[in-house]
Amino acid sequence: MSQINLSEFPIVQPQAVAWGEMDAFGHVNNSVYYRYFESVRISYLQAIGALDQLDVMNPVVAANSCRYLKPLNYPDDLELGARVVELRGSGFRMEYVLISLKQKGIVATGEAIVVMVDANGKKITLPDELRQTVINLEQTVGNDLTVDDSHKQPETLLGKALSRFNPMRDK
Repeated sequence: MSQINLSEFPIVQPQAVAWGEMDAFGHVNNSVYYRYFESVRISYLQAIGALDQLDVMNPVVAANSCRYLKPLNYPDDLELGARVVELRGSGFRMEYVLISLKQKGIVATGEAIVVMVDANGKKITLPDELRQTVINLEQTVGNDLTVDDSHKQPETLLGKALSRFNPMRDK
């Protein structure tokens, strides 16, 4: 897999692997990766101000996935990265990367669809101000989300990884 440059992620944060996150097989349990994704997603949502408006709208994960590339063990320190790769009518698609400092490489990638809902749990349109804040944050690291809807959205880490296993995927 090609090397990931964390400078392409506007939100990057450290994460220590805890002893209690390991399972009976001596590696970090698969469910913990989703907690790592949640942690960096919350940092992203805080950065764009989405958590300042919870009385009006709530960000909800509608779907998520993880691609486990290498097992993690205690002790280790991670770098977690989050970015938005696609804006949608009621939300956006996020991408995550987990990098092990001990292994000096990517151990997992992930994606999530985040939608905004009102107090009754009904999807609402992503407010223009929030949309623009996401665009501005992504532009700080050179990511252009102002792609016209008629153009293909940027390739994601998961898509690139799957292409390695299925060369016909993009044909």
